[in-house]
Amino acid sequence: MAGKVENWQEKPLKSKDKNSKREAQRILIPVRPQLLSLKDAAIYLGLTDWALRERVWQGHIPFVRFPGGRKQYFHIKDLDSFIEENKARYV
Repeated sequence: MAGKVENWQEKPLKSKDKNSKREAQRILIPVRPQLLSLKDAAIYLGLTDWALRERVWQGHIPFVRFPGGRKQYFHIKDLDSFIEENKARYV
């Protein structure tokens, strides 16, 4: 089978387990994370890490910190709303 690429969607699931179809869907359907690290959020916004930190310190972008943790995480909806709030047009 050298050189032949198989499409995973065309192969039927051959397991007799009731949950196997659900497990297969969980594996094959990618899930978009809701929380991004500071570095990933900066990339998402097109900013440097420090530019994002400055906006956080100014109170423009909220963040999530887990109890006892030091890392800051950013909810993707908060990043999207920050983008929407800062759109500008030339008239």
